[in-house]
Amino acid sequence: MAMSKEISREIAAVAARMVVEEGLEYGPAKRRALRELGGRGRSGSRKDELPSNEQVEDEVRDYLAIFCADTQPAELQALRQVALGWMQRLLPFRPHLAGAVWRGTATRRSAVHIELYCDDPKSAEIAIVNLGVDFDLASLERQGADPATLFSMAAFNEMLGEHVTVHLSVLDHLDQRGALKPDARGRSWRGDLAALQRLMALATPPENAAEQLP
Repeated sequence: MAMSKEISREIAAVAARMVVEEGLEYGPAKRRALRELGGRGRSGSRKDELPSNEQVEDEVRDYLAIFCADTQPAELQALRQVALGWMQRLLPFRPHLAGAVWRGTATRRSAVHIELYCDDPKSAEIAIVNLGVDFDLASLERQGADPATLFSMAAFNEMLGEHVTVHLSVLDHLDQRGALKPDARGRSWRGDLAALQRLMALATPPENAAEQLP
């Protein structure tokens, strides 16, 4: 059991580096880290030893504090500014910010994830189309639920001087109940426009950002 915990922590550390340096999401980063460590003789590593998202996030925060303390806070604020603009434009559809931009661990390589909780999902889809922006359309598979429509687009951010990827997930308003459940430590996984504005006003450094999550 002790070895299993050690391997799990090592996977989390390797995955965290991939998340920060390459902008990978937690799931793909964990699976790739498992493969890389297995290739180094970790034949005992198994999928059931994969760390939780919270464990990876802890390692991400440590990595940011050591290697990105001078740049990450400003990059995070820039990405939250992008999220703010989109959430204001789509306010009738109950937008909630999720992912690293909400949790405070995002860098310029991170995507902005916004979830829309709609009484009529089709009306949200029409509203997004009517914004007149180029987008890619995909079906987002969800465990134990029907697939959701996913809009992905590139938004230029002047603070970063480059384009940022924005993902808009169109969900049913009933999905919001489960979405607001906190993680194992009582921190929220997503927040609405008012909550995002509070975080931006705090401009919290990355190592303490989780303590400020509503």
